[in-house]
Amino acid sequence: MTATTAPRLALVAGEASGDLLGGLLLAGLKQRWPQLQCGGIAGPRMQAQGCASWWPQERLSVFGYVDALKRLPELLRIRRQLGDRLLAERPAAFIGIDAPDFNFGLETRLRAGGLKTIHFVCPSIWAWRGERVHKLKAAADHVLCLFPFEPALLQQHGVAATFVGHPLADAIPLDPPRAAARAALGLADGDTVVALLPGSRRSEITHIAPRLAAAAVLMQRQRPGLRFVLPVAPGLRALVQPIVAQHGAGAGIALLDGQSHAALAACDVTLVASGTAALEAALFKRPMVITYHLAWLNWQRMRRQAYQPWFGLPNILSQAFVVPELIQDAATPDALAREGLAWLDDAPRCAALHQRFTDLHHSLRQNTAQKATDAIAQVLQA
Repeated sequence: MTATTAPRLALVAGEASGDLLGGLLLAGLKQRWPQLQCGGIAGPRMQAQGCASWWPQERLSVFGYVDALKRLPELLRIRRQLGDRLLAERPAAFIGIDAPDFNFGLETRLRAGGLKTIHFVCPSIWAWRGERVHKLKAAADHVLCLFPFEPALLQQHGVAATFVGHPLADAIPLDPPRAAARAALGLADGDTVVALLPGSRRSEITHIAPRLAAAAVLMQRQRPGLRFVLPVAPGLRALVQPIVAQHGAGAGIALLDGQSHAALAACDVTLVASGTAALEAALFKRPMVITYHLAWLNWQRMRRQAYQPWFGLPNILSQAFVVPELIQDAATPDALAREGLAWLDDAPRCAALHQRFTDLHHSLRQNTAQKATDAIAQVLQA
């Protein structure tokens, strides 16, 4: 392949957050190589950029140790069949987007078979399960890192890496369009709006959505007139709707088809599941309450392997509890409602948070698509 020839690439993104990153990455790759060809396992955003999905992305969406064990035979079969296909077709490189439990094994096999492998998103070895760095070293020729401190950490273990910034920091405006988002969602400028974001995976929603819906009922009782919006990931309305009907009756929770960014731009405060959505909320400069709840076995395993006192990315990146976290047993509707309402009554605290999150946004805004494309091009030419 020459510097100007469009490569064929294979990509795998295992869930909605990976699809979001992959769609933004592909937009940059296609600027450099308009005739880029790619396939693998992709969600709607990657497919919109021309990436063929050979299996539905939802087939890879698992949540925690117990769920993974139940789905293990199917996941192993998909990984084996995908590996067979890629080793036969020989793309210029394979890019695994997050989903380390699936992608590391596939990348290791492809790399041993002579294919170049790139992993996009350093696993959070600085937060828990640090031993994964050894699997990453075996799996990836190069790692594209979202956060500035990660390349030095990986290089200590002999893993080549580049800080490319976070594509969400490029995609989300520094000054979020609050008025336009409210107009698009049918909300008045004077409404007090709470966004409920329970996650995008089925198991997340099962554990977290009932708590958020119940918290909304309590908030509504204490402050009548609050408006609640809950973005629903594609294909999950049938799961979310009965949960909201059972646990959120009377709160007037409006379900949105996607539109999580509109919800965050429009809201005054958000109750949000820990993960990419919490980082998105920070980039929208929104006060938030971060929450998470897992099956008991998954929680025991994660708690034993954690290295830091924080779970949410805004707090991890700030190295402080700049927003409250209510995790596992602490994630009660009462506590969620109390912490959510507290933001609405503390304008100075909200203003200080806005400035902190603005600084964070600038640090992550690195033109990720361009930097990642440059790094991928260097790997391809090596």
